[in-house]
Amino acid sequence: MPYLVECLASVEAQTIDPGRLEVIAVDDGSTDGTGECLEEFAARAPMSVTVVRQENSGGPSGPRNVGLGKAAGRYVFFLDADDRLGPEALERMVSMADKNGTDVVLGRVEGVNRTAPKSMWGKTLDRTDVYSSNIKFTLSAQKLFRRALLERHGMRFDESLWTGEDALFTLEAYLRADGVSVVADHTCYYLVGRDDGKHVTKSGSYTLRFDSARALMKLIDDMVPAGDKRDVLMVRPFLITLLPQFGPKFLTDSEDVRRTKLELAKPLMEAYWTPGVARRLKVHERLRLHLVAMQRPDLLLDVVKFVKEKKQAAAVLEKRGTRLYLLYPHFRSKTAGVPDEIYRAEAREASAFDGYRAAAANTFLRRALRKIRRSLPRKGFGAAAA
Repeated sequence: MPYLVECLASVEAQTIDPGRLEVIAVDDGSTDGTGECLEEFAARAPMSVTVVRQENSGGPSGPRNVGLGKAAGRYVFFLDADDRLGPEALERMVSMADKNGTDVVLGRVEGVNRTAPKSMWGKTLDRTDVYSSNIKFTLSAQKLFRRALLERHGMRFDESLWTGEDALFTLEAYLRADGVSVVADHTCYYLVGRDDGKHVTKSGSYTLRFDSARALMKLIDDMVPAGDKRDVLMVRPFLITLLPQFGPKFLTDSEDVRRTKLELAKPLMEAYWTPGVARRLKVHERLRLHLVAMQRPDLLLDVVKFVKEKKQAAAVLEKRGTRLYLLYPHFRSKTAGVPDEIYRAEAREASAFDGYRAAAANTFLRRALRKIRRSLPRKGFGAAAA
């Protein structure tokens, strides 16, 4: 409360036939009148409403699993009590799943008083997957899931995780799904920022983030063979879950906390950090994680300070403009010993700098020129006179 009032109003306003909709509301030990509000809603709502009241479980996984265990519909959608559905959201998402036979549907998310993921809403997609789109960067539970998929694989939220449990569940669903759809042209979900700022994802010990990263990396490792596809997915936990632990906050952490963070990261870097993951990151991201892998907090602090100041690193072009290095701290320092390749910008990042020429394109042109030269008559071997 009071966010629940608007949340329930958004459910009641859905355009899908109320006879096709069931609401299962799990009151996880609230003490602010939530239970009474739910009971009142159940008494007047036009759709089937089941209210479950239980002792507080301490996290979102338990209540979601209780609701999932009682669900009887073809699809399930997880709606947080402080958020709300967009108009026509359920009707549009169910229609998309029915039309394409897909097992997961993402509806466009808009933030209210908080930021929301953006990179996956460029285009409505009838059918896609986790490798060929940006859906890996939205792993919250607020998606439409085909219930048969979840039951077939016995999927439930991990109740041992206090944060990141939704990322684990959603990524597994993406990987197991027979196709994923994206509704990008209509806002289906409003992610609401609480006035008190108490979001689960922003609270709790930093050690919980390492638990989340560890679980997500293990899932990817278990389900996806080594290679490009695994590297593509590993970018997500490294970039979104692990790297923020070595951002500006690292500068104000105590020595003990810094040491603990590096110790927690060490086995993850040893097991899952690969050149394929590294080359998919920007230079400052790759450099920080490389220094984490090296267990060099002294060098890392210099880089974090530089990044925090939001200064543009100077660039140097080599190899006729086909190699561009960004001069973050300790570039070519003999005492630091960081390989040049860590500072080398990949084409997507390097293309913003004047004078850069993509190496691949140049290689193609050189090969084409060599082929043309080989097809020309050699000197001294002209055609025979008639």
